[in-house]
Amino acid sequence: MIKNIYIISLFFVLGLILPVKVSAQQQTTIRGVVRDSVTQEPIPYVSMFLKGSQMGVMADENGKFDLTVKVNFLNAVFSSLGYKDKNVFVKKGSDNELIVDMVPSDYRIKEVVIRPKKEKYSKKNNPAVAFVNKLIDRKKQFDPKNHDYYSYEKYEKMTFALNDFSEEQKKKWLFKKFQFIFDYVDTSEVSGKPILTVSIKERIVDDYYRKHPETEKSVVTGVKRAGIDEIFSQESIQQFCNDVFREVDIFGNDVTLLSNRFVSPLSNIGTAFYKYYLLDTIPVNGELCVDLGFVPFNSESFGFTGHIYVPVADTTDYFIKKVKLNVPKDINLNYVENMTIEQDFIRDRNGSRLKTKDDMIVEFKIMPATQGLYVRRLTTYKGFDFNAPEDLTVFNFDGRERTTDDALVKPEAFWVDNRHVPVKQKENSVNRLLSRLREVPAFYYTEKVLGILISGYIETGKDSKFDFGPMNTTISANEAEGARFRVGGLTTANFNPHLFMRGYAAYGTKDGKFKYSGEVEYSFNKKKYHSREFPIHSIKLSHTYDINQLGQHYLYTNKDNVFLSLKRKADNKITYQRKTQLAYLSEFNGGFSYGINLSHEIEQATKWVKFETGNGTYHKDFQQAFAEVTLRYAPNEKFYQTKSNRFPINIDAPIFTLSHKFGFKGVLGSDYNLNHTEFGVQKRFWFSAFGYFDAILKAGKEWNKVPYPLLIIPNANLSYTIQPESYPLMNAMEFINDQYVSWDLTYNANGALFNRIPLIKYMKLREVVSFRGLYGSLSKKNNPMNDDSLFRFPNGSNVMDDMPYMEVGVGLDNIFTILRLDYVWRLTYRDTPGVSKSGLRLALHFTF
Repeated sequence: MIKNIYIISLFFVLGLILPVKVSAQQQTTIRGVVRDSVTQEPIPYVSMFLKGSQMGVMADENGKFDLTVKVNFLNAVFSSLGYKDKNVFVKKGSDNELIVDMVPSDYRIKEVVIRPKKEKYSKKNNPAVAFVNKLIDRKKQFDPKNHDYYSYEKYEKMTFALNDFSEEQKKKWLFKKFQFIFDYVDTSEVSGKPILTVSIKERIVDDYYRKHPETEKSVVTGVKRAGIDEIFSQESIQQFCNDVFREVDIFGNDVTLLSNRFVSPLSNIGTAFYKYYLLDTIPVNGELCVDLGFVPFNSESFGFTGHIYVPVADTTDYFIKKVKLNVPKDINLNYVENMTIEQDFIRDRNGSRLKTKDDMIVEFKIMPATQGLYVRRLTTYKGFDFNAPEDLTVFNFDGRERTTDDALVKPEAFWVDNRHVPVKQKENSVNRLLSRLREVPAFYYTEKVLGILISGYIETGKDSKFDFGPMNTTISANEAEGARFRVGGLTTANFNPHLFMRGYAAYGTKDGKFKYSGEVEYSFNKKKYHSREFPIHSIKLSHTYDINQLGQHYLYTNKDNVFLSLKRKADNKITYQRKTQLAYLSEFNGGFSYGINLSHEIEQATKWVKFETGNGTYHKDFQQAFAEVTLRYAPNEKFYQTKSNRFPINIDAPIFTLSHKFGFKGVLGSDYNLNHTEFGVQKRFWFSAFGYFDAILKAGKEWNKVPYPLLIIPNANLSYTIQPESYPLMNAMEFINDQYVSWDLTYNANGALFNRIPLIKYMKLREVVSFRGLYGSLSKKNNPMNDDSLFRFPNGSNVMDDMPYMEVGVGLDNIFTILRLDYVWRLTYRDTPGVSKSGLRLALHFTF
């Protein structure tokens, strides 16, 4: 999906800008299994480090480990909570098969359930299942939100780094010009691997909760950023990171993470999804705890492996002290090699469960032969308070989060005094590292080129006042223009933070016509770089002369996007349109926005689309002036903002739109009265780890008698790509209505079926089913068969009967992690001449 392309692009940038990993000469392989010396059962998630180096690995849920290195070291050290560390001799330069028996450090075992390799797991009479059921029953008992008020201070640190960045690469020719990089290499506090930090983000946030009426607000008091991702929109990246790397709440049924839903080990369906084991009693932070382990029944599904620790002294009320989560090795999750999450809790004197730390580590590998990526989101909490805030107006601002005016300019002394955990010197040296990297021409120009590819615009200088673009519209093609060439751009806040201009000029080699667009916008808000930054509060005047491809609406891209030039049908339902518009738009933090547009359009006929009345009179054009009022409500909406478009990060919350156009005959030369209403709603529904269901519903009506270009023409998709809210097997202008109801329904099962089929499950495919349709009609007053004063419909345009238009598709997603293929069938109106009854459609996208 588009929502993930920017984080994937970030990883892609890091992998390309810096040289790939190069192997050393000597290779040592260490593989085997770690067992409990008493029970001889495998021990999951044991850490193995090579002493004398910075290399290590973690055993999987079955206690198996496998590591190949090309560094020198002394021996292998195995360590795990509840066991004594064990040193094991390893023969360097050879393959080593090991069975490592570890001695428990505490023999006060309360209860052990032995799990053989070929187990016959049963929920019946299983003490671990009884134990977890009591945890589930009591999970809300200690919730701090049981109080009327709850507040605390939160510190967030997000680190992006190149993973396993060892010095063995120092001698390679690819690093000849980057030797200084190794002065900035650090060591991961968790994996022990060498890492090179390339981006670090810090935030200090005051969180407030009120029970009646239930309200949650966050006030960001400090923000500090540095890193290579400066080529992205920083506000959008922050929104993306907040959504993709969310804080994990295991006390809910679902865990939202990496744009997916995982089943929580404390979910109400947990015992049907997980196997639970009472493993041992071990000391955790000085307190003896019961260790409850869990693994999903199906290791490919979206679940966790891990441990929940409950103090022995609290087994009557089942208070949770610590949680450790990992993902199974075989999980149907893209690009993730390892992920660990640790959470610590304390009990307040009033009995509430307070989270003090949430530490997430994710290790990514985007493509073979590129550098691995390391992401750590560390969140700590303090200053817990259950009293009402002194200033209750903190609950009154719009939206979920507010950033103070000085948050981005806090001095270093503020961070020294307010950080919950210190930042290491090498983490704090990202800016110096980037400055030195940019002194190397290869890095400097590669970063610039990738910045252009990602943003779509070419900046003119360091503090660019004018950017050329978007570049994907430079060359395209269509039936009317033949080859189309376009050049355009926009001014930036470096020119004026309130006054913005953008426009383009285009030329078609076939029609020999010049097209153009110009826009002047005044923003009442001071902008940081471009006019589309949220929130918009502006008024703009624009004038455009260009082609109008009737029946193709291009909701999520430009009409002259080069990637849509290849069509399955001739796109010749084209007119020329001259449009002048005065538009006012106001957006609010709560997700509500409204716009008022005043437009004047002149629609010019072409040889493909003629304006001929029933009595044989030809019109070269017609004109219409109208006003439009648009209301939109999208609570908690998150999106990635580019210089021209917005792409949703998620659509978990509903989005409502309502618009009405009205125009009057004779006003500004209008030829018709016009009243046009549209309503739409869309939302994503999650079924826990079993996928999601996207629903888009729309309805509209034209109330007056108007010619067909002003009626309702469904959005036909003539390309071979998958486009939301469009019909891939419908011809342009195939149906013309003055009222309609439409639906676009898609279920992505996230591999719920394929994950259970032998062999196929290793391909990590995901199932997609879609069903879209439209039920419309044309009243007698707008049917040219009943009125000779109306324009005749073009050839191939029809009036719908009582049968709705419907399409169904089945598809395979996640092919090679980036490709989705759908086969689509047309269910109705199959006998219409010149239509496609079925076809293959594709989408290239990135998803976790």
